[in-house]
Amino acid sequence: MGDVTSTDATVSLKETVGRYGIWSVGLRSEDPARQSELAEAVAELEELGFGAAWLGRSSHVRHAVPLLEATSRLVVATGIQSIWQYEAADTAAHFAEVDKSHPGRFLLGLGVSHAKLAEQYRRPYSAMVAHLDALDAAGVPAVRRVLAALGPKMLELSRDRAAGAHPYLVTPEHSARAREILGPSPLLAPEAMVVLDRDPDSARTKARGSLALYLQLPNYTKALAQFGFTEGDFADGGSDRLVDALFAWGDDDRIRERLEAFHTAGADHVAVQVVGDGDPDELPRAAWRRLAELLR
Repeated sequence: MGDVTSTDATVSLKETVGRYGIWSVGLRSEDPARQSELAEAVAELEELGFGAAWLGRSSHVRHAVPLLEATSRLVVATGIQSIWQYEAADTAAHFAEVDKSHPGRFLLGLGVSHAKLAEQYRRPYSAMVAHLDALDAAGVPAVRRVLAALGPKMLELSRDRAAGAHPYLVTPEHSARAREILGPSPLLAPEAMVVLDRDPDSARTKARGSLALYLQLPNYTKALAQFGFTEGDFADGGSDRLVDALFAWGDDDRIRERLEAFHTAGADHVAVQVVGDGDPDELPRAAWRRLAELLR
């Protein structure tokens, strides 16, 4: 079994990723023409003091390689690699190569995706257990992986079979509950969305543009319902109450306080996704610089 028994390894992971990282779909690309741009951007993230770069979409181990080569300390993580899209044996082979070249700097984020996005979606919990069994057999250490966990069962699996959890589209209240289930040692690294806009109307409009897809996925709405949100909150792009719970927006103090709320609730690391009104594949480097400044 892949039970995590090394507290020292988990402590080391927490120290390496630090308090904040950047989550971006734009960092995951196979376009050769974009590799120099990605390398320059991720090198700047390291200089700005972020501890990890989380590759959005269903990224694969191989997508982390050019980013690791462009940096010396930054942890690069998949956020999240779908267990339906990539076989465990393939993942293990790539992991071994990456870990040999960049020891301790790659974190394998795994998830079960959603029924609307993956045709193979069946018995997701059992499928994740089987996938972890296969990774164990292939030699991928449990302390080098985290799970996209929303509900109690997957959080328990994150505690017992991984280094911790990387929940997406959650509130600080979810982090408090997750910490209760995980216990003190495992890594808790939620994703959090930020809109660098002080105007309520335009900030919420940008937020709803990003939120629309997720409100069509029952895994997210069911998880949010556990914290008092109702069908009315999920209608018409999301209520103001829901948007304000899921997105940090406003002046610097308000954004800083909202992100710090995750830490107060029990998170070790927050993977911050900057949301705007442009192409999500573009790298919002000016926004990352501002974010680094306000988080200092």
